[in-house]
Amino acid sequence: MLEHLNSLSTFELYFLIIGFLGQALFASRFIVQWIYSERLGASSIPIIFWYLSIFGGLLLLSYAISRMDPVIITGQMFGLLIYIRNLVLIYKKKKEKK
Repeated sequence: MLEHLNSLSTFELYFLIIGFLGQALFASRFIVQWIYSERLGASSIPIIFWYLSIFGGLLLLSYAISRMDPVIITGQMFGLLIYIRNLVLIYKKKKEKK
């Protein structure tokens, strides 16, 4: 594995780091959701979950584009639409309550 890392160009290494950072953000949303639900004593999704989804998804999409991976690109593009739509619905509901 180290031999493979040593053969990467600066560009490839840069996007490898972006990919790992995106994956870490994306995975952290489940830990945040779990802790939030434990504190409430019920299953619930905090708003930060959707922001972590968006930022993690954007980084993963950037990584996928750099790798020209159509499977990950397609998955992240659809996911991003859903995450953004959830935020729109949340803020719309908050605005209606005022």
